[in-house]
Order: sequence, then structure tokens, then C-alpha cells
Amino acid sequence: MRRTVVALVVGIFVWLSSGDRCTAGVEFGLSISDGQKSFYLAIGERYEVPQEKVVVIREKNIPDEELPVLFFVAKRAGVAPEVVIKLRLGGKSWMDICLQYGVTAEAFYVPLKQKAGPPYGNAYGHFKNKKKAEWRAIRFTDVEIINFVNLRFISEHYGYSPDEVVKLRSGGARFVDIHAKVKKNKGAAKKAAKAQTAKKKKAAETTKKKGKGKGK
Repeated sequence: MRRTVVALVVGIFVWLSSGDRCTAGVEFGLSISDGQKSFYLAIGERYEVPQEKVVVIREKNIPDEELPVLFFVAKRAGVAPEVVIKLRLGGKSWMDICLQYGVTAEAFYVPLKQKAGPPYGNAYGHFKNKKKAEWRAIRFTDVEIINFVNLRFISEHYGYSPDEVVKLRSGGARFVDIHAKVKKNKGAAKKAAKAQTAKKKKAAETTKKKGKGKGK
């Protein structure tokens, strides 16, 4: 009996020491917040990778706000995320990595209805001051690329107004928090739309029944 218990303890220790601890962290929230879990899940859905893989890559010292950039670049470049990680951790800027695989500035452009304020104003100024045929020559800083990719990721994933995402970012909010707010807003809007549809359906059915009653 004692040998069985010891073997069980050793087995659990080995399992926790392996890469599976990342999966455990995702499932039980042992090492990341609910907001981060939701953010990682959305990244996985958007770029078609398992949530666990997003967490594993996060543990390689890739900041949360750079995770969408990593998967965006990897997908555009047609290479594995691990290839991009190696280049990034090797000291290359995001722009250098992009250009190495032919991903140029126009890939980051997201149309806005309103004039962009900080921290997007200067970045959008690059597009405004050049003809579209010249956009490929634009060079962005790491911060500008991070802001652009997260703007695209959040607005496109939820069908949310890019202008509203820019407004939230202009207020100094982190992208993890912006994601949480956008997701909540979209969820509330979807719930309200569903309730409105049900209300209209019920009203139509009531009207139909009244019409049948008059016919009799």
C-alpha cells in the first residue's frame, strides 16, 4: 500500500513538472487570470491554434500583447509560430521579422471612420502622407505594430468598431482589458438582440392568433 502511494505521488510530481502544467493552468486557472484565459482563447480561435499552445508560447517570455502579433505574422508569413519566436527572442524587431517574410506595412492597415488619436495618430499619419502604392515602404516601430495587430485582432474577431477599440486604447487600457470589455459588450448586445427577436416573434404569433379568432 505504501509503495502504491509513493508511486502515485511521484507520478503526480512528474506530470506537474512536464509541459502539461500549461494545460492544467488553462483549465483550472492556477497561473493565469480569467481575463488572460479569455484573451488566449480568442487568440487561439482567431489564428486557429489550441489555447494550450498560446499559453506555452506565453511562457517563453512573449508578453500578452505581442501574442496576436506573433500568430498574425506567422500566419501571414506561412511559417510555424516557433520560427517567429526564435527570431523575436533573438533580438529582431517585429518590422525586421515581417520584412524577412514579405509582410509589409499595408498588412497592418485598419480603416477608421474618425481621425485616430494617440497612440495611433502618428502611425496612421504614415499612411495618410503616402500614396497607397508607397505603403510598402513604410516602417513601423514595435509599439506601432503591436497596436495595429491588436486593433485588427479584436475588432475583426468580434465584428466590433475599430474606432471604439482605438478610443479604449487611447484611454490607456491594456489590450487584455480591452478584449474583456469588447467581449462583454458584444455578449450583452447579442443577448439583447436575441430578446428583441423573441419579443417580435411572440407579438407576431399573438397577432396571427387574433386574426384566426376573428375569422371564426
